[in-house]
Amino acid sequence: MPAPDAIPADKLAKLIGTPRCPILLDVRAEAARAAEPRLVPAARPLSEAEITSDALARLTARLDGPVVVICAEGHRRSQGVAAVLRSARIPAEYLEGGQAAWVAAGLPLVDPGKLSARDADGRTVWVTRSRPKIDRIACPWLIRRFVDPRATFLYVAPAEVVGVAELFGAMPYDIEKVFWSHRGELCTFDTMLAEFGLSIPALDRLASIVRGADTARLDLAPEAAGLLAASLGLSRMYADDLEQLDAGMALYDAFYRWARDATDETHNWPTNRPGGVR
Repeated sequence: MPAPDAIPADKLAKLIGTPRCPILLDVRAEAARAAEPRLVPAARPLSEAEITSDALARLTARLDGPVVVICAEGHRRSQGVAAVLRSARIPAEYLEGGQAAWVAAGLPLVDPGKLSARDADGRTVWVTRSRPKIDRIACPWLIRRFVDPRATFLYVAPAEVVGVAELFGAMPYDIEKVFWSHRGELCTFDTMLAEFGLSIPALDRLASIVRGADTARLDLAPEAAGLLAASLGLSRMYADDLEQLDAGMALYDAFYRWARDATDETHNWPTNRPGGVR
């Protein structure tokens, strides 16, 4: 049985990718992180300088929800940081067994090596074309749920994407001739899954839906037509791209949970007739 302030890997895995996911802090020693640079999805790495008492005191002022702290094996580093956070009245647990237990369970890890731009607060910064429809909403959803929950997204005129990326040190995505873009018949969402190393059955299923809706190949998945319709509807409901992104997050949350938990469920009418009468 885990300690009262510990969370097992299988329970945390169910929360990652959902709006209920806690803030994840990777506090592994630099040597451990150098040996295994991949992160538990959505985890934010803290440097040695950020694990001092003074730095943690400043961090608590910026935390707006429950926290899970991750170290190499779930010992003094993660338990200590979690205890410091709890002393500041931040609900905090540590990952039981640390990243070693996560890896032993065969759970996914994210490769952060392709992330090339962060702001002064350590957030990744992304820029793409304005008036998003599918890929330009799906990709931010993926990043915020599995890579960097604090990521910032900029929407600008198509001709200005590269210039704005250079101006603010942002990563351009979903435009031609950049790293984060379509590759052959695959869309940018597929590219991100591959580059981050996110091989998760539910995300693979979602990727086929996104690809079908984004590339006019609705035959790739029965649900692609529904995603296309909902995406076009959202684009007409919201004039502000960031408001549309906020609404789209809920849409992709729903598709992800369906892909993970509900693909075998069907519905028919009428249901629950008394006495089993048909």
